[in-house]
Amino acid sequence: MVINILAGGPEELLPDLTEYNTESEVWVGVDRGVFHLLSRNIQPMMAFGDFDSVSERELAFIESKITNLKRFKPEKDETDTELALNWAVAQNPEEIRLFGATGGRLDHLLANVQLLFKPLSQGNFTKISLIDRKNIAYLAGPGTYSVEKMPEKKYISFVPLTLNVSNLTLQGFKFPLENRHISMGSTLCISNELISEYGTFSFSEGILIVIRSHD
Repeated sequence: MVINILAGGPEELLPDLTEYNTESEVWVGVDRGVFHLLSRNIQPMMAFGDFDSVSERELAFIESKITNLKRFKPEKDETDTELALNWAVAQNPEEIRLFGATGGRLDHLLANVQLLFKPLSQGNFTKISLIDRKNIAYLAGPGTYSVEKMPEKKYISFVPLTLNVSNLTLQGFKFPLENRHISMGSTLCISNELISEYGTFSFSEGILIVIRSHD
């Protein structure tokens, strides 16, 4: 099972959601993201939020369409997106895709990147991706990973999110590396490209955010 979560970020940054709308995938709406899904004739299984970003008329429409709606007060410890992601992780899916979580307010973007740490720190290695019109980003812990060339997103960057990332090795890339140590703040691994259909990256310590993107 794959769970797709649509948060309430700027609509103009969303990719074509119909490309991800198959019978095997479950949709979850967050706040205004619920309205965006319904407007695209995509039926969410669950909805989360305080719904302070929709009008009364839009909320009435949402309530008429959604059975499993979890409404919360605006004053709470978790963000709406965090509540939805916690639910999704608990379902033990193969993958989670998070849309509408970039752009707009910078604090929201940074908070959503931070949300990806929690499952990883608890030993849950479900792949969770942030996806918008130009980017796909996910976290990776120590290990060896295969990546496939994506002509529509030719750039691939590796950004350390911990003080140090040890023994980073890149194979099949335009700019290969072998057992390099990179620190938080390094731009060494920005805008690399695959030269083969597949490449690999590996490291022994730390956490990376992997970003596939295009101009």
